[in-house]
Amino acid sequence: MKLWQGRFDAPTAANADLFNDSLPFDKKLWRVDITASIAHAKMLAECNIIALEEMQRIVAGLEAIYSDIENGKLEICGAEDIHSFVENELVSRIGEAGKKLHTARSRNDQVATDFRLYVRESYDAVIKSLGALVTVLVNKAQSNLKFVMPGYTHLRKAQPMCAGHFFNAYAEMFLRDMERSESSKQRMNVMPLGSGALAGTSYPINRNITCSLLGFLRPCENSLDGVSDRDFVAEYLFNASMIAAHLSRLCEDIILYSTEEFGYFEIADAYSTGSSIMPQKKNPDIPELMRGKTGRVYGHLVAILTTIKAIPLAYNKDLQEDKEGLFDAETQILNCLNIMAEMMDSITLKTEKMALAAESEFACATDVADYMAKHGVPFRTAHSVTGKIVRWCIENNRTLQNMTAEEYRGFDGVFGDDIVEIVKAKACADARVSFGGASSYSVKQNVKSIKKRLKKYIK
Repeated sequence: MKLWQGRFDAPTAANADLFNDSLPFDKKLWRVDITASIAHAKMLAECNIIALEEMQRIVAGLEAIYSDIENGKLEICGAEDIHSFVENELVSRIGEAGKKLHTARSRNDQVATDFRLYVRESYDAVIKSLGALVTVLVNKAQSNLKFVMPGYTHLRKAQPMCAGHFFNAYAEMFLRDMERSESSKQRMNVMPLGSGALAGTSYPINRNITCSLLGFLRPCENSLDGVSDRDFVAEYLFNASMIAAHLSRLCEDIILYSTEEFGYFEIADAYSTGSSIMPQKKNPDIPELMRGKTGRVYGHLVAILTTIKAIPLAYNKDLQEDKEGLFDAETQILNCLNIMAEMMDSITLKTEKMALAAESEFACATDVADYMAKHGVPFRTAHSVTGKIVRWCIENNRTLQNMTAEEYRGFDGVFGDDIVEIVKAKACADARVSFGGASSYSVKQNVKSIKKRLKKYIK
């Protein structure tokens, strides 16, 4: 039975019913819908709007429905949405008392409340999965403090760095995602229930009771806004998009660094696939697919922003489009985060190849210029001299590492015998002891900082 059919003489057209129904996707809200309904019933009894005995029957009926759905004894079907399903099932079980549950509420404030409860729980799951990934990354950084790898700008070798610096960089990104998610969770933790259809209610309700029972920080202060606000959906999808962007960047590095041309990482067989025709292939299909999911998540963000951009106050049926995109984004993000944590944990570093690469293509040239500047040569002059050294090496098929001290002094007398040690990749990386730098010392401090900040979110 439709909750609103009393007004109509004729039934809805079959194709209109199918077009209008949201049960196929909003049935995911069954847990929070029943939870919110129990709180609402208790508030109604506390405010003497329904009798205590009626509340007890309603709560017992709702708890039984919850148990039956959870245990697979009750199939969610045969209604236009999850709210209708639960209410119709309740009335069929306890009779007239069940019809009093909807007193002093509308489906407008009901669905807005249910969805906030769902998104709040989803943030908990996302934050937990982010925490697991950050833990893997920071542990990877800690276990690779003694190794060096090249750092890149413009996808060209730039400077050597401690290998752990790479993993900490992504740990910082995902830690920001955790911070954003927690902040958004607190901001959206406001209860619409009690807003009614749009104007509140004439019943003597106490919204603070339901607010407390459901764990909201406070009731919303404007009923028009309460039923029509979907900022929290757009914000969730923005956060999901940022997580997807960070995952995609990590995937790109994994794909590049695991190629034969780079050869720094080895993806475990468990997270690789082969070719149907080329027997030698080991393809990074998992990170490639994960990278591809990013556009899908971005699409959901654009969709909700487009949906809400011209909706007049208050509730409009357009807002039924707020759920499917979020549900899908949630699924994709949680799957990607969980797989990424396992994949990163299993990745092997080819440390010898990374070390050789860190010294190739003059990645230590900045340290030559810095050496001169530290001995009183103006940096711009040092930069120019170092450029000449690099050009000479290219012309003579030499490297900074196999030049002699005498050859360095041929360009400037400031060079001492120690220059031949200074230009080794490990020395270059470990010289960068500035706060946040790429030395093993700085990376170790960064590891400690990340672990300390992570504790705030790991329950």
